[in-house]
Amino acid sequence: MAAEAIEAAEAPAALTARAPQVPAERLVAEMVPPPRFATVSFDNYITDPGQPSQAEAVEALRAFAARLGGDVDAKGGRRGRWFRRAAKPAASGGPRGMYLDGGYGVGKTHLLASLWHATPAAPELKAFGTFVELTNLVGALGFQQTVKTLSGHRLLCIDEFELDDPGDTVLVSTLLGKLVEAGVALAATSNTLPGKLGEGRFAAADFLREIQGLSARFRTLRIDGEDYRHRGLPAAPPPHSDETVTRAAHHVPGASLDDFPALLDHLSQVHPSRYGAMCDGIQAVCLTGVAPVPDQSTALRLVVLADRLYDREVPVLASGVPFDQLFSEEMLSGGYRKKYFRAISRLTALARDAKGLADASYER
Repeated sequence: MAAEAIEAAEAPAALTARAPQVPAERLVAEMVPPPRFATVSFDNYITDPGQPSQAEAVEALRAFAARLGGDVDAKGGRRGRWFRRAAKPAASGGPRGMYLDGGYGVGKTHLLASLWHATPAAPELKAFGTFVELTNLVGALGFQQTVKTLSGHRLLCIDEFELDDPGDTVLVSTLLGKLVEAGVALAATSNTLPGKLGEGRFAAADFLREIQGLSARFRTLRIDGEDYRHRGLPAAPPPHSDETVTRAAHHVPGASLDDFPALLDHLSQVHPSRYGAMCDGIQAVCLTGVAPVPDQSTALRLVVLADRLYDREVPVLASGVPFDQLFSEEMLSGGYRKKYFRAISRLTALARDAKGLADASYER
């Protein structure tokens, strides 16, 4: 397409032009399963017959959700405090939560969201968010207000549970301890077993007591299997040319168009808690000049953006290097490797979702 034709089309949005301010009230209200998992259930989780741990996890979580109904009244709200005090001794005798451990793409988030949907309580009495979103909530509300806000909940689901520094270790350990004392049930997903949290990222031995304290609050469910996002499917489509990506951005309603290095720089100026709001209304993300990320801080911010795009099912059309070349060998063998592999898996899935966007732009 000629340059003048592209210019004549409707100009796409630019993520680099967005720096939204997100009130704390929105952070709390949005602690629900994201659009990708808004309608999932235990019934539509497709288990692999060759991986019995998947079916076992479904049954264990069904039973856990049913037990959580014992502290809920007919309207889905909490029973009186006298009931909760009577129930606390039983809770202290064993784990008060479920911890789903497994590789990428085995359906852990699907199961966690299914637990949220299946728990018999009103939506405002259940919270669902990633580990990063939980720490961001503490940053927005303050520790005491976060405890007060979440203590009235029946269930707190934490996706992508990871401890990346000593401060987060102590913060989350203390927060979850307060919530368990208040009678809140916990559920989490991670690619790391509870006793291994923080391994390879900081001097974990210095915080062993806090890490072990977190582990004791969960019953671990190991979920084996292959990454469903790539199971039996062809490899992700190769990157497109800059011209193809630009053309698609101008012809796909609601698309954004950004130069990848400029976007990485912009992410450093926007708090990760706002990345979701930054994507509001975006129907497709178009990126030119994708290249390996230059450093770990930049890489970790990109991981958060990839998670928010995946949650919202936003396809990504890109030029430059393939997404499996974003992170260096040193990064992929370091303490944050599991985050990077998750980002590669999710971005690859979104690139596959975007495969038809380039073709559609030629048909107009």
